Amino acid sequence: MKKILALATLALSLIGITAARAAEVETRSLDEIYEQALKEGGSLTVYAGGDTPDQQDGIKAAFEKRFPGITLNVVVDYSKVHSARLDQQFEDRHVIPDIIQLQTLQDFPRWRREGKLVPYKPAGWDSIYSSFKDQTGAWTGVFVDAFSNVANIQALGKDDAPLNAPDYLKPELKGKIVSTYPNDDDAVLFWYKQTIDRHGWEWMQGLMKQQPHFVRGTQAPADEVAAGKYAVTFTSDGSLRPDEKSPVRFALPSNDGFVAWAQRAAIVKGARHLETARLYLNWLLDKDTQQNVWTMWSVRTDVQPPAGYKPVWEYSNANLSAFERFMADRDGVERFRSRIQLYVGDVQGPSSAGVLGMTPTRALDPATLKAPATGK
Repeated sequence: MKKILALATLALSLIGITAARAAEVETRSLDEIYEQALKEGGSLTVYAGGDTPDQQDGIKAAFEKRFPGITLNVVVDYSKVHSARLDQQFEDRHVIPDIIQLQTLQDFPRWRREGKLVPYKPAGWDSIYSSFKDQTGAWTGVFVDAFSNVANIQALGKDDAPLNAPDYLKPELKGKIVSTYPNDDDAVLFWYKQTIDRHGWEWMQGLMKQQPHFVRGTQAPADEVAAGKYAVTFTSDGSLRPDEKSPVRFALPSNDGFVAWAQRAAIVKGARHLETARLYLNWLLDKDTQQNVWTMWSVRTDVQPPAGYKPVWEYSNANLSAFERFMADRDGVERFRSRIQLYVGDVQGPSSAGVLGMTPTRALDPATLKAPATGK
C-alpha cells in the first residue's frame, strides 16, 4: 500500500513538473498572436464574473477595436453561478467557454489539480505581482477589483462622506445606505466579516437600525448612488480616476479594512480557440491595457496607480491574503453567511445578471435580460 501511495505521489509530482515546463513565457508580439488567432474562426467566448449583461462591454469594445475580425463574446453572470455551470459542463463533456474569468478564487487551484486548465504564461509574466498568479501558469490575475466607500458627494458633501464602518451609523445616513446582500456575494460577505470582527456584532445591529436597502449584485448599489436614489454604499467598486463631472467618488477607509482581489482568469481545457484565448490574456495583461482600459489597480508591478494611490499590495488593510483564505474556507463562509442572514433575511429579487441556463454562448440583452434575437 505504501509503495502504491509513493508511486501515486511521484506521478502527481511529474504531472506538476510537466505542466510547469509546458507553460513557457510567451515571446510573440500581440500582432503575431493575432495573425494566428484569425485562423481559428474569429471568435472567443469568455465566462466573466459580474452583475449585469453589459458590465464587460468596455472590455469587449476595446478588444474588438484592437483586433478587427474577432468577436469577443463575454457572457456575464455571478461568479458562483459560472463556477457551478463550468463544473456541470465538465461533467457533461460539453464545455462552452475558452476563458473563465471569476471572483471565486478557491475554484482555480481545484480546477488545476483536476487538469481542467491549460497552463499559459502571457508576455510580461514576470511583472505580474507574485501572489496574483499560479506559478505553473494555470491561472493569472488579470485586474484588481475592490469594494470600498462609494458616495454621492452632491447628496452628502465631500467632507461628510463616510470612510470607516462606524461612520455609516451616523443618524444623518439613516435611510440613505444601499448594500448588496452580503449573503449573495462572497466578497461583500468578507467586507461584513472583517468589519464585524473589528467592531463586533453591535455594529451590525446599528447598521440595521439605519434601514439600509439591500439589492442583488454589486453594480446596482453604485448605480443607485450615482442616480441619487441613495447616498452611499460600501459594497461596490469605483474608479481611481473619477470623472470630475460625476457626483460619485470612490474612497478608501482611513482605519478600517476594505476588500480587494485580483480577478482570476484561465484558459479552459478543450478551448476551441486556443490562440485567440492566448491573445485575449496577452492583451488584458499588456501594459497599455492595464493603464488605460481598467480603472482600478493593475496586477503588474511596473504599472503605477493614479496619483494619490499606492499599489494595492502595499495597503495592509486591503487584506489580500485574508480574502483568499476566507474564500478557501467554504465551511467558514457558510457559517458566517447563515449568521448574517439572520439580520438581512433571505436574498430577495431576481438575479441582476438574468437566468442564462446551462450552456450560454452569448450575453443576454441588458434591457430584457433575455437572449438576443438570432443574428444580433
